[in-house]
Amino acid sequence: MARRRKPTTDPRARVAEICLALPEATEERINQHAAYAVRKKRFAYCLDDHHGDGRLAVNCRAGPGENEALVAEDPVRFYIPPYVGPRGWVGIYVDFDRVDWREVAELVADSYRLSAPKRLAALVDAPPGAESP
Repeated sequence: MARRRKPTTDPRARVAEICLALPEATEERINQHAAYAVRKKRFAYCLDDHHGDGRLAVNCRAGPGENEALVAEDPVRFYIPPYVGPRGWVGIYVDFDRVDWREVAELVADSYRLSAPKRLAALVDAPPGAESP
């Protein structure tokens, strides 16, 4: 079981690096949270202590049924986020000793492809930031 930790490198910075490497991606800071969009359509959120839950997580769009499958496979790392979860979004906790950043990058890239115009989505072949630190 993965342990929650105080990260030595800021996972928020890693999430921003992954998201902002995508074509035309923008970041909007909302208090301690961040929202990532392509042409004003949001594809990811980095949530820090959302509604006082004490967790750090990334929320992103997922393909049909993928969010439930991820949560069923590993409910310690994944969750159905409030509000947007019923519309196909998945939450990924990133406050563990070991985070699979390649998987986070792949899920964010998939979310981007679901949100971006086709021309921009086609530019994303491999997930950005997939290399391990």
